Formats: sequence, C-alpha cells, structure tokens
Amino acid sequence: MSSIAFIGLGAMGAPMTENLLKKGFSVTVYNRTRSKAEELAAFGAKVASTPAEAAAEADTVITMLSNDDVVREIYEGEDGVFSVVRPGMILMDSSTISPSLARELAVKAGKLGASFLDAPVTGSKPGAVNGTLLFMIGGEADVLKRAEPVISAMGTKIIHMGPSGSGAVAKLSHNAIVGISNVALAEGLIIAASGGLDLNKFTQIVNGGVAGSKTSELKTPKLLGADYSVQFGLSLMLKDLRLASVLSDGLKVPTPMLEAAKTLFQAAEADGHGELDLCAVAKVYEQWAGTKLNSGEPVYK
Repeated sequence: MSSIAFIGLGAMGAPMTENLLKKGFSVTVYNRTRSKAEELAAFGAKVASTPAEAAAEADTVITMLSNDDVVREIYEGEDGVFSVVRPGMILMDSSTISPSLARELAVKAGKLGASFLDAPVTGSKPGAVNGTLLFMIGGEADVLKRAEPVISAMGTKIIHMGPSGSGAVAKLSHNAIVGISNVALAEGLIIAASGGLDLNKFTQIVNGGVAGSKTSELKTPKLLGADYSVQFGLSLMLKDLRLASVLSDGLKVPTPMLEAAKTLFQAAEADGHGELDLCAVAKVYEQWAGTKLNSGEPVYK
C-alpha cells in the first residue's frame, strides 16, 4: 500500500490523516507545531521534523495548509518537499490556494519528474472527520486515477474539474457562494429576531422552504445555540473571499455580492471574531441590530 506524507494537521488535516491511518496507509506527518503531529503518533503515524523528511520516502505527498505563502514555503523552502521529490511521486495540495500558484507548482513538479494535483475539498470539519469530503481536482486524469485509492480513504466523491488550477478555481467559486450564503442567513435571521419571531419556528420555515440550504442546515443550530466552535474558521473564509475577489478581478467578472460579503467578514475579523467559526459573521448583524440570535431578545436597550 502507498506510503503517504501528510503536511498540515489543523482542523481538516488531522482527521484526514486519521482516516488514512484507519484505512491501513503508512503515513508520515509534519506540522510546524510539532505537538499536533505527535498526537497522531497514537494512531500509528510517524512524525517528521521537516517537510523534506516527511516526503523523502513517500509515494504521495498531501498538503493541507492555510494560505499561498505557507504552501509555497512547504514546497519550495529550505527542507521543502521539492528538495526530495523523485520521479513518479504524486504531490497533492488540498489547501485553498490561488489558481496561479497551483499551476506554478504543477509546472515545477513536472520538471522534477513528479505530478501535482490541486485537490481542494468541501465538507468542512465534519466531512474530514467522517471521511465524506468532496474533492474537486485539477490536473491530469491519469494522475488522478493513480491517486484515487488514497483520496477515497478521505472522501466519498471525486470530481475531476480539468487541467491544473481548475480545482482551485472551483474551490474559490464554491467558497464565494458559501461566504455569501452565511451572510444571507445571518441577515434573514436578524430580521426575524428583531421582528420578535421565535427563531426555532422560523428555522423550520427556512429549512422547509426555498430558502433552505446546506448552510442553513449546518449553521442555524450553531447560531441559535451561540456555538462558534470551528467547523471552518472565519479568518480562513475571509482569506478565501479575498482570493476569489482577485480571481474575479483577473477574469473581469463583476462580483458585487462577493465584495459585500468580503467586507462583512472583514468587519467581523476586525471585531475579534477571526478564530471563531465562519458563521460568527452574524455577530456583526447582532451588534448593528442590538439583538442576539441565540435568544431573539434585545440586548442593547
């Protein structure tokens, strides 16, 4: 069975690695905060001190990191993955990065005899824990075919979007919708709360009608329970919205709703909510309206 290096063990990377280990893969892990890597040793993972050490004997390298700069450093930096790449290796980045960086890494991997897939995911932390992630893949079809057994250990759906960079474009387009949907949900709920409605009853209307969505199903219980534990972090969503904005500018596509959502997430981060779940964008509306969604009662009288 394939030997895997997994680099980046945050809210998504750690459970993805656990699923690989449960499926019998040999996994070597690296994380900048070593304690997170050592936690996975209990599940059978080997712990490396550098990205190069993790990747040195691997057939497949998977990275799940926070942003373009970190991804670039892990691949291209001193003791980075590219320093130990061998012909035939598959490099797969499941972070949300710019399409331009995905294409750049694919070209550099190719020159070293390796293959690169941009393979972002959707499903948030629950999908990572349950092994039900959806992977959207950019890269060559034959490389994806080789990688499918590994990917299938972490997810239940794999969609090949096209050449290198296509997975990244798909993820940014998808997350633009997610960001906008969370803002729309917060706005509708704050109207209902300010109008004195029972939000538990109103939620039944939302989820039972045309306004229902995966966003409302996942996030309304969290908002009504004041549960901001992270499924997907607010600051990470803001990073993705910024990347989506750059992408849309480059494509000359007008995106007024994306820009409005980005502004609201910026306001929420500025108010200190960046480390909370992305649904905490609703706190901006609570402040403006003087109403708490978890009670429907005015809090600023």
